Amino acid sequence: MNQDYIKPDNWSIIEEGFDTSRVKSSESLFSIGNGAMGQRANFEETYSGPTFQGSYIAGVYYPDKTRVGWWKNGYPEYFAKVLNAPNWIGINVSINNETLDLFTCKAVKDFRRELNMKEGWLSRSFKATLQNNIEIQVKAKRFLCLELDEVGAIHYEVTPINSDASITFKPYLDAGITNEDTNWDDKFWDVLKVSNEGNQAFIEAKTMKTEFHTCTFMQSQVFVNGNAINISPDILKKDNFIAYSYSKNLKAGERFAIEKFGGYIVDRNYDKTKLVEASKSVLGKAETLGFSGLLKMQVQAWANIWDMADITIHGDVKAQQGIRFNIFQLNQTYLGKDSRLNIGPKGFTGEKYGGSTYWDTEAYCIPFYMATKNQNVARSLLEYRYNHLERAIENANKLGFTNGAALYPMVTMNGEECHNEWEITFEEIHRNGAIAFAIYNYYRYTNDYSYIPEKGLEVLIGIARFWQQRATFSTDKNKYVILGVTGPNEYENNVNNNWYTNYLAKWCIKYAIENIKKVEAEYYTDFIRIMTKTSLSESELNSWKEVADNMYFPYSEKHDVYLQQDGFLDKELVTVADLDQAQRPINQKWSWDRILRSPYIKQADVLQGFYFFEDDFSKEQLEKHFDFYEPFTVHESSLSPCVHSIQAAKLDRMEQAYTFYLRTSRLDLDDYNKEVHEGLHITSMAGTWMSIVEGFGGMRIKNSMLSFTPKIPKQWEGYSFKINFRNQILKVNVSHDETKFELEGNESMELLVDDNLQVIEPNNIENVSG
Repeated sequence: MNQDYIKPDNWSIIEEGFDTSRVKSSESLFSIGNGAMGQRANFEETYSGPTFQGSYIAGVYYPDKTRVGWWKNGYPEYFAKVLNAPNWIGINVSINNETLDLFTCKAVKDFRRELNMKEGWLSRSFKATLQNNIEIQVKAKRFLCLELDEVGAIHYEVTPINSDASITFKPYLDAGITNEDTNWDDKFWDVLKVSNEGNQAFIEAKTMKTEFHTCTFMQSQVFVNGNAINISPDILKKDNFIAYSYSKNLKAGERFAIEKFGGYIVDRNYDKTKLVEASKSVLGKAETLGFSGLLKMQVQAWANIWDMADITIHGDVKAQQGIRFNIFQLNQTYLGKDSRLNIGPKGFTGEKYGGSTYWDTEAYCIPFYMATKNQNVARSLLEYRYNHLERAIENANKLGFTNGAALYPMVTMNGEECHNEWEITFEEIHRNGAIAFAIYNYYRYTNDYSYIPEKGLEVLIGIARFWQQRATFSTDKNKYVILGVTGPNEYENNVNNNWYTNYLAKWCIKYAIENIKKVEAEYYTDFIRIMTKTSLSESELNSWKEVADNMYFPYSEKHDVYLQQDGFLDKELVTVADLDQAQRPINQKWSWDRILRSPYIKQADVLQGFYFFEDDFSKEQLEKHFDFYEPFTVHESSLSPCVHSIQAAKLDRMEQAYTFYLRTSRLDLDDYNKEVHEGLHITSMAGTWMSIVEGFGGMRIKNSMLSFTPKIPKQWEGYSFKINFRNQILKVNVSHDETKFELEGNESMELLVDDNLQVIEPNNIENVSG
């Protein structure tokens, strides 16, 4: 049974009624972020029940020493972890000296929480009866500014209802925090200085080992019935904590409020000796604008994002809520302002996966950012990998590869591999192919070839060298094989000839050779520079070609399909439909041994290859492979339903495509995998966007043009989305009767609709199909 307490709404995530068993899940679902920092939806006031405290700063991490039972050569020394940062949102509240704590209150009524995605703020309201029988009403609103992205703002208001009362607010900064996820219970933070000046307070701290210097800051102002008042606060200061205390006697019905600005300054952007100075400067800007001014700015910033990124769905509120939640969280996580940053699978919503970069960015996220931002954002994501090329070469070297072969890490913060499960670190090498595919995908979409001679070709060469060395010549098969790998289906480890991995290897080598020739012909100066730098020779190219031309692909004549790996047909091929539902999810119910021997597929594997390289295969081949593999797929990876939705739509199986779409779009809202309390699945949310644009919209690039084969689920009345294609904005509006295109700008655009050439004129609504 999936959770269903989130109220359907087009623009908001809404929870009504207080249930302590939902607190951790809601802390994930109502998370907020602005690309530079983010936080789980922890309460501002004290909460003594089960909670997962989490505030995170983009790019700030700790190298937590690897903990394994049996060390193997090649293991990384550490697992990089995003750190739970000093907490600035805290406001302890007491009424007649009794602490407000929803876990211990006599009663909680009219509890309502809303994450307004249209305007980018989180609110909470409730009535509570404390143990001293005083009833109060609380209204709180907070947001993290998109424009002033070092600042967050909170408005917190308490009204005594049934009695006069003395109310105390204690806004605080707390650097005495720990990670939920830690190997050795290390001390992650070293507090350097706690200081205050007027109504402002600061905690300067640095991370251990990595020595990121930060300043956590706050400033507060209190109000009675909306009017600012001056109260001289008491100040409590400890080694890693500072609080101000504001008390006021109130009559029943009077409103006592506090507005608190807080946030982080990091030495990535400032001199580490001047972080307090920078904090004062940003607080000055926040104070000038005030809470309402900052909120107005926030609403406008989100309006600008939604103008380009929104997908509208008519006639299906749950589907509409799902896609907007996905788009909202993607933009809260990464906005493309800083090429030193990337996109963690959990974003700022939890600590699983360490907040690190995975192949998800290249395989799933880049298409979303290319189409909804400008191409510079996607190019920044590619440059992130180029900047880590030397580390990728080092990673390969540690595993015994030579001559500049590059193996990009499965998990990284700074380019260095920091994943320490052998079947992932050493075997899930298909990640290398996703990096190369992203370069191809970027050029295909933007037509900006300049990245390849400037930077990308060096990456492609390093990757091709890896694949050539990783392949083994089998005299038995008279082919090159790739042994001991894990494909995207992580429910098979240490297999031979994973079809997807072998296909990627061949494609990467061919693509590298193709671009070497193109750069030689058209960018000769770059070509000489790159050949000199890499010492690439004609004989080495021939050895690459030998591997690519003679790659082995496991195939079943009986089933007329490529096999996921050599031994797949040796398994007991019982489909998911015949699996006892009480055994699901198998990753939580079965031993790993049992999973590895089963035929069950965690996520698209062969079908991931058919998604990437669909032009290499016929629709009939796709259908045959879809029918063979999907019945064994348990979709226990967040990255699985979106690919299957796209493939099902291509096969005109719209009911199945819709079911997969709903699963990917509401994966967290409905908690399909029973793990939302750990955080959200941010990177797969880009796949949700793809399932509408590429699945139902059928968007592809053909002959360097946009191409659409629009389809619509029967559950919808219509849907629309915008695409930024080579700096031209195209709006697509699909209904059951027709598809309309609207082009912004001054130039016309050629595109294919159901393989028919159409010319769309700007500033007209063009009805292309009926």
